[in-house]
Amino acid sequence: MSRTNRLRARKEIEYTPKALILTDNAREKCLSLIGEGEVVRVYVEGGGCSGFQYGFKIDTIQEDDTVIDNIMAVDSLSYSYVKGSIVDYKSDIMGSQFQITNPNAVGTCGCGVSFTV
Repeated sequence: MSRTNRLRARKEIEYTPKALILTDNAREKCLSLIGEGEVVRVYVEGGGCSGFQYGFKIDTIQEDDTVIDNIMAVDSLSYSYVKGSIVDYKSDIMGSQFQITNPNAVGTCGCGVSFTV
């Protein structure tokens, strides 16, 4: 195969990132929060210092959701903002919360809750 054909073939391969990557801490916290038929929902809404902010709530799976490990769900509108992100659960002197490390964000707020794409 010529170099040109190899490059052309390489361009046709698309990488699909995993919706969300859960750390062990995040997985354990989700399992402690949810009951039968429930998931922790991650969503994005307008607001915060940087334009968008993350939200979390206990919910049931909806038709347009992407479900991660049967314990976390992301709606179709939020998916494009969070795909490929790492979700962790941190507990320190300032409190406890889920934290998202988002490769799609070009800017974040100091609080870690809001972001810009």
